[in-house]
Amino acid sequence: MKRRLIYDVGLHLGEDTEYYLKKGFDVVAFEADPELISKCKARFSKEISSGQLTIVEGAIVEKEQVKEKAVSFYQNKDLSVLNTVVQDRSTKYEEHGSSTKIIEVPTINFSECLEKYGIPYYLKIDIEGMDIVCLKALLDFEKKPAYLSMESEKLDFKKLTKEFELLEKLGYYSYQIVNQADISSLNEPENSKEGQFVDYEFKMGASGLFGSDFSTNWMSKQKALQTYKKIFYSYQLWGDDSKIKNYMLTELLRKVFSVFSGRPMHTLPGWFDTHAKHTSLN
Repeated sequence: MKRRLIYDVGLHLGEDTEYYLKKGFDVVAFEADPELISKCKARFSKEISSGQLTIVEGAIVEKEQVKEKAVSFYQNKDLSVLNTVVQDRSTKYEEHGSSTKIIEVPTINFSECLEKYGIPYYLKIDIEGMDIVCLKALLDFEKKPAYLSMESEKLDFKKLTKEFELLEKLGYYSYQIVNQADISSLNEPENSKEGQFVDYEFKMGASGLFGSDFSTNWMSKQKALQTYKKIFYSYQLWGDDSKIKNYMLTELLRKVFSVFSGRPMHTLPGWFDTHAKHTSLN
């Protein structure tokens, strides 16, 4: 494991990469959208030239798909954070009003990247519907990242449970659950233990704090799943697939909550990341 290395799997506009770079970490970032790649190459040209940042271009896919040199990529033209290689997800987003453009992008073998660049200290994963592929790749390596985070499953609780089972198989037994809709209200601790303190202002869409900078206690799998049961209940009430979402009273309550919480309507009830700490740190 390389102590000063972070993987940003899901570079997007560089919301997280900027933070990691300012804190003094080397970053290997992964992005499939050529438009976002172009923007980030311009934004981080200095860090790329110095070697502090490497951008890997393409989409991470299952092992059996790697033999294909390209894969269909569904560019969401309304919300780029919803870009995906998973057709079912794209179809679902379209059903909720999004427009999509289909392009071909190169495939990425994540296992080969782990071999080439090394096991990172922190692995941040946020690639719509394919986070689990990165976890499965870690099974082939003796060493694991000290910390990792991934966007949690929000539709199928059985799939969420399987995520935690895989995390435990990899040696992760301690967890944090973070509502990404609240990221912009978080502050970096002045006594930051992860790199240097940079007084960073997190933007909507960022993953936020990581590793030992969490001030609250880490929870067990049992406690984490209990917490997610409550979160799934809020998804059923307020989420995109809520059976009561389009009722007039429900929509009014959503608007009221949006005003008082300061959150845009489309972010309700939030979306959650699972952070995991490896047992080797205990």
